[in-house]
Amino acid sequence: MTFARPEPGPEPGAVRPVSRTPSGLFPAGPPTRPTYREPHPITGGGVATGGGAAAGWLLLFGLLGTDLTSYAWWTVLAGLLAWLTALVLVRHGDRGVATGVAIVTAGGWSIAAAVVAVRWATGGDWPLW
Repeated sequence: MTFARPEPGPEPGAVRPVSRTPSGLFPAGPPTRPTYREPHPITGGGVATGGGAAAGWLLLFGLLGTDLTSYAWWTVLAGLLAWLTALVLVRHGDRGVATGVAIVTAGGWSIAAAVVAVRWATGGDWPLW
């Protein structure tokens, strides 16, 4: 009767190599989770369109002012309306256009605030009341 000899195994005290988890830099296969793509990505053209529209909007409202006080208040009102529009666009429309509107509106408010601050610094009287 012949017995099968067992296969030689690792030597006692031999170290097994540790399996390494891939870093993800070089993926070895398909992703483990689904990849979602944004249906309406923000584009430079959308941001430029929103910025141009907001600049025109602030200009039209700024031209309604006859002095510094009315210019500043018209700019604040126009900016509030523009930001409300940007919020609606973020939720239901083009987020690139909303980004352009928000950026230019903030810039318009900064210009109005700087003009008011300069008048206040040079005249010594708060010009908005």
